[in-house]
Amino acid sequence: MKPNHPYKYFLNVNSLVICLLFSFFNANAQQKLNVAIAGLNHDHVYLIMNSYQKAEVNIIGIAESNPELITRFKTRFKIPDSLFYNNLPDLLKKKKPDVVLAYNAVSDHLAVVEAAAPLGLSVMVEKPLAVTVKQAERMAELAKQYKVNVLTNYETTWYPSNQEIYKNVKENNSVGALRKIIVHDGHQGPKEIGCSKEFLSWLTDPEKNGAGALVDFGCYGANLMTWLMDGKAPISVTAITHQIKKNVYPKVDDDATLLLEYPDATGIVEASWNWPFSIKDMEVFGATGYIQAVNEKELRSKPNGKEGYKVYPAKNLEPTYANHLNYLSAVLKGEIKPVNDLSSLENNLIVVKILEAAKISAKTGKKVVLR
Repeated sequence: MKPNHPYKYFLNVNSLVICLLFSFFNANAQQKLNVAIAGLNHDHVYLIMNSYQKAEVNIIGIAESNPELITRFKTRFKIPDSLFYNNLPDLLKKKKPDVVLAYNAVSDHLAVVEAAAPLGLSVMVEKPLAVTVKQAERMAELAKQYKVNVLTNYETTWYPSNQEIYKNVKENNSVGALRKIIVHDGHQGPKEIGCSKEFLSWLTDPEKNGAGALVDFGCYGANLMTWLMDGKAPISVTAITHQIKKNVYPKVDDDATLLLEYPDATGIVEASWNWPFSIKDMEVFGATGYIQAVNEKELRSKPNGKEGYKVYPAKNLEPTYANHLNYLSAVLKGEIKPVNDLSSLENNLIVVKILEAAKISAKTGKKVVLR
């Protein structure tokens, strides 16, 4: 009997390696989320469209009734006609996504959950969760009844700087007991920076957005504050709003300051469409030190008794928390239980309560006690 030729063995090994590699890449391809898009009139939708172009996600259906938006997105992102539906219920009769992503007016978020939850589908909406506490609580009821996740997406959740602050404060006790948290968020104004007309039409509508800058950017600070305060609501909320550009934004505020009272700490949220530049930063003062998320990737800190500030880059995030798609995938697989994290329903119910109290305070000129 002739012995096996060494070259034949080499071919077999190579074939095995190729098969394993094919299986690996095929498995990764299968891990991509199949998502349904509810609405195209929120400009954050371009983020998911960019992911679609990079083949990082599968869009299996889009619910949108505006023919101008449909044409714009179909042309720009080479989306086939077969993916478009006039409304979300019709889409969900034909397609079974892993999750529904809402890119529409805040006032329409409840309708998305009402369509998806009874089918056992989780939902992620763009910030904030809802216009009113009543809407938010109804969404929570549906999530509980149908055992689905209702999550909220904030750009700042995926900032390495914010995540590192949380670890320093909560795990390393690097600044001691929290005393004061100050969050600045906003830009020169949605019209000034060139937001789409469809986005502007509801962003500047008090019924569809709930308010102006108070909601648009106040929600970021309320979200981060609730996270750092271990999911506890503040004792009270006091707010001041301004209409500095009444001719541009006649129906809503364009500048808001929120004061959140906690038993041993104070939160200050500064939200505006009047900053001289875009800003999203957070300062945390503790009993023994200070740390700031200067921007997405940079930190600045100063321990008690030290001269000068230390400025340094934030560490890269682990893949699960690097972006909302990775996070969503982990949540849907049961690898993450979203309790009091930045996207969680628990956190964002409190955010809506803070925002609603802030609107009442700004209107009445009085401090609002949360119950």
